[in-house]
Order: sequence, then C-alpha cells, then structure tokens
Amino acid sequence: MSYVPKDFLVWGELPVSDLDAALKFYATTTGAELEVDETGPNPVVMFKPADAATGIALHLYPGKPAGDGRGPTLHLASEGALEDTMTRVSDAGGQVVSPIIQIPPGRFFYATDLDGNSVGFFETEAA
Repeated sequence: MSYVPKDFLVWGELPVSDLDAALKFYATTTGAELEVDETGPNPVVMFKPADAATGIALHLYPGKPAGDGRGPTLHLASEGALEDTMTRVSDAGGQVVSPIIQIPPGRFFYATDLDGNSVGFFETEAA
C-alpha cells in the first residue's frame, strides 16, 4: 500500500442541536464570517476556506451531537493568537479543556462547544 493523498481529511461535518446558536459560537470563536446555507436538502453552516477549489472545510448541521467531549475532534483555524481564541471560546459559552499544547507543526488547545462537541483550535508554526 502506498496511497499518500495531499490531505487525509477532506471534509468535516459537525452535528449541533441549535444551528443559529452554533453559528454565533463558531463565528465568534474563529473570527470567520459564517451564514446558514439553505441550498441543500438541509440547512447547514458552511466554513469557507480562502481557496474553495483546494481548501478543506466543514459544515455544521442539525443533528445529534456526541456531547461531553466524546466523538471525534475537529481542529479549526482561528483568527489571532490562540490565547485570544481561548478567551473567545469561554466568552461565547464553550469550555477550554486543555492548556496550549506545542507539537512540531504548531500549537493547539482542546475545547468543547455549546453542545459538548470536542473541538481543537490550531495555530501552525507559520502563523
């Protein structure tokens, strides 16, 4: 086996119980402009990368969150320094659940959103 794609993660879907509240939380914590997209079979909140042709993104959808920090963890980019993002997570009603962790490609911290979904906020070394 020698399959080596450019990226292994190609899309993310995160279930939330209240799409409007989640939109506000993630717009606040990431600094991104988010809006509800109703063009598909269900309304979703789209995270749009700078280059939609090659960028990897995700969406929020009305569903049943794992809660209590269970389930997979999606790591998101956010505007500014991680320390500022930690403050925005807490101020927006989420919970910071780890200190900032340094690894070779950058640094990140774990948090939970309004539904208890496990999320990480990641800052690359180049940032």
